[in-house]
Amino acid sequence: MYILAIESSCDDTSAAVLRDGILLSNVTASQAVHEAYGGVVPELASRAHQQNIVPVVDQAIKRAGITKADLNAVAFTRGPGLMGSLLVGVSFAKGFARSLGIPMVDVNHLQGHVLAHFIRESEDDHDQPEFPYLCLLVSGGNSQIVKVNSYKDMEIIGQTIDDAAGEAIDKCSKVMGLGYPGGPIIDRLARQGNPDAYQFSKPNIPGYDYSFSGLKTSFLYNLRDWLKDDPDFIEHHKEDLAASLEKTIVDILMKKLRQAVKDTGINQVAVAGGVSANNGLRNAFKDHAKRYGWKIFIPKFSYTTDNAAMIGITGYFKYLDKDFASIDLPAYARV
Repeated sequence: MYILAIESSCDDTSAAVLRDGILLSNVTASQAVHEAYGGVVPELASRAHQQNIVPVVDQAIKRAGITKADLNAVAFTRGPGLMGSLLVGVSFAKGFARSLGIPMVDVNHLQGHVLAHFIRESEDDHDQPEFPYLCLLVSGGNSQIVKVNSYKDMEIIGQTIDDAAGEAIDKCSKVMGLGYPGGPIIDRLARQGNPDAYQFSKPNIPGYDYSFSGLKTSFLYNLRDWLKDDPDFIEHHKEDLAASLEKTIVDILMKKLRQAVKDTGINQVAVAGGVSANNGLRNAFKDHAKRYGWKIFIPKFSYTTDNAAMIGITGYFKYLDKDFASIDLPAYARV
């Protein structure tokens, strides 16, 4: 049984093909045009998707070694995301599925991230979490702790009340004049710096919820004061600034996650989303596995950012349940 999956929620156009839940191909076209603007420009993103989606889908099918006539279903990201970007993928999926007379499966983008750990690249790949497990979902737009009872039963037990961790990293990188996207830049610089060089504000939020707006403000005000004394402060200390910022964010994330593990008694813990590519966060997960006996699940770097493989595996589970989408289902920007 072959599924074509399509992901177009933001600025990556991606298509994948799975056979009986095994990944055969995963093709992604990224958009460099946004770097000049310091963030994703929705109108430019949707236009790039229109240019990319046909060749990306074509390559995914060819690399899988099949033809479109072999496909049994089309899975697609219905939301959340940028509406213009989503409309390109949703419209293409509808037309493609209708032309072949095969069913469609709509997928929640965030659910796809959480289930990325079930992507299998071969029949012998069985390193997946057992239900229930906890998943720390961290990206540019989301910071959540999710209790995953099954592929279709997920409970958000903690989330940011303002900014997401990835957004905080990007904004601080922009303030330092380092460029966009900030995540990879901060990650690279942090490896060369002292994580204890500077102290930034940490929130005191009850429960498992997060807050990163105070951290951004603290970073900005401290930087402003340091620049008064040394106009070249950032250039002289950017490695230490990046390392200290990264450590602060990782500490905030892991503190709440430790509490959730302790309270729920669930020691199978996964991380997902774009920020899960951060080396500091990955090392923190490995450290907690040793210190607290967690069984951890860290995705491959190719499955941390937006990709169609995660949409495909989620669509596969829904296909097995015959949970199909009707042709009139609209895209949605927010949950």
